[in-house]
Amino acid sequence: MIKVGIVGGTGYTGAELLRLFANHPQARVVALTSRKEAGLRADRLFQNLRGHCDVVFSTPDEAKLDECDAVFFATPHGTAMQMAPALIEKGVKVIDLSADFRLKNAAEFRKWYGMEHTQPALLEEAVYGIPETHRIEIKHARLVANPGCHATAVQLGLVPLLEAGVIDTHGIIADSKTGVSGAGRELKLGSMYAEVADSLKAYAVTGHRHQSEIDQELAIAAGGPVGVTFVPHLTPMIRGIHATIYARLTHPEADLQKLFEQRYSGEPFIDVLPAGEHPETRSVRGGNQNRLAVHRAPDGKTVVVLSVIDNLVKGASGQALQCFNLMFDLPEDAGLQAPGLLP
Repeated sequence: MIKVGIVGGTGYTGAELLRLFANHPQARVVALTSRKEAGLRADRLFQNLRGHCDVVFSTPDEAKLDECDAVFFATPHGTAMQMAPALIEKGVKVIDLSADFRLKNAAEFRKWYGMEHTQPALLEEAVYGIPETHRIEIKHARLVANPGCHATAVQLGLVPLLEAGVIDTHGIIADSKTGVSGAGRELKLGSMYAEVADSLKAYAVTGHRHQSEIDQELAIAAGGPVGVTFVPHLTPMIRGIHATIYARLTHPEADLQKLFEQRYSGEPFIDVLPAGEHPETRSVRGGNQNRLAVHRAPDGKTVVVLSVIDNLVKGASGQALQCFNLMFDLPEDAGLQAPGLLP
């Protein structure tokens, strides 16, 4: 049995990791950290885990993380870069759900996250954790940087088009809407029910942190710089991301449906819908699927891609578990086989 540790297990992504590992056939969470909740069983804090999880919270110093085979960091930015090096040195594989290792450029990290990066060597070594674009590298990685939720939905919607060279690499628009759980579990005025219910608003229009990783990774797919205007919106739902992506076709004759179906053929968590259909966020709620649909606008020169994921699963903990499975040469869908929840 593979021994797993989770640093920062009281937030939504930590709780989601516990839920997913409860059904994993070959791994078990043996270490779970929280300074505030030390000594408390996880199923006391998260009632849905009753009968499925008996791990107890402990402080990071008491958790014996170095005795784990893999450690997940579900922590604020800045924590993983301080703790991960010692674990990696002892042979522990690390999957970081924060942004500490997503950006290859330390100056870009400082610009977007307001802190100096203390581990530039590991920053260079870390593998960006979208299996559909970095599967081979993830298999051999010591350190995986789990992507942001918006970044995942936008990239998966654009990669087939950029790799095939059928769109203009500039002037792309990504309009992405997210549920409130993306803001985290801590109390914030902007996340309170009375502030978000019956309302829709854009935020971070002049620059969202996920923009930097979107630019970095799409440039790899395109073989050069890509210009994307990315605007996130907050919606009155708990889970889900819906990204609507617009790009100008340079090859209007391209069979877009066939392009997407071929690019994602055999991918266990990508579902390309039949032509003319529209994915719904509720269809992926609780599941690790990315459901896509590709449309051609009435002008015949614009492609519109619809990309939906659960921000806490494929957008965070589920994708992290998908990477974990690859790193330990396990079936990629281990612990992730449940479909989304309806209604």
